[in-house]
Amino acid sequence: MPQGKLFLIPNVLAENTADAVITPQVKEVIAHTKVFLVENLRTARRYISSLKLGVNLEEVHMEILDKNTTPESINRLLQPLFKGADVGIISEAGCPGIADPGALAVAHAHARGIQVVPLSGPSSMFLALMGSGFSGQSFAFHGYLPIDKKERNQALRKLEAESAKEHRAQIFMETPFRNNQLLEDALAALSPQTKLCIAKNLTAADELIQTKTISDWKKNPIDLHKIPTVFILQSF
Repeated sequence: MPQGKLFLIPNVLAENTADAVITPQVKEVIAHTKVFLVENLRTARRYISSLKLGVNLEEVHMEILDKNTTPESINRLLQPLFKGADVGIISEAGCPGIADPGALAVAHAHARGIQVVPLSGPSSMFLALMGSGFSGQSFAFHGYLPIDKKERNQALRKLEAESAKEHRAQIFMETPFRNNQLLEDALAALSPQTKLCIAKNLTAADELIQTKTISDWKKNPIDLHKIPTVFILQSF
């Protein structure tokens, strides 16, 4: 029996943007897939319903794939693939496998000879980098920095030093309700001439992508509380 394919299905970054950012290919795959691995059942169902594809959600099987999923359970989650059914992975936002637990399933699929099919869609990390004016030749994504203030300041200075040495753009983020604290620490810890790009609410109507020096950001404070944001620094 032929094995199914593992589709990596992008989700929207902002509400009510599917018509603009979700491709016909993605919609076609969702319409013809009956098994999904998702981070959150409720939001995944809402996402599929919002696409208005005529999918009967009662006929769709969903399993949780999140940060708490163990490597031991992945084989069970991927069993439909071995029986010939396609499986789709849907993240909470953006593209599966990028700062996302979907990578665990993808690695397992490769080890078992399953074809993996990534689909194009919005990625906050790459959209921010594209709009930053920073190096697209050398960059690193660091995910979430330490929560502890002292450790976070040390991490910021380390990223700044590495950026200057390697001419590398350093990408990081924070839980939206802690964005303002992260920005406050960055403005205090980084050198005045280091550049910082702030990319908030990407793809939404009020999207903002701005790159300024730390010195200029101090003169023009911005409120990022509870707003999905990507930060990129580069020291020249």
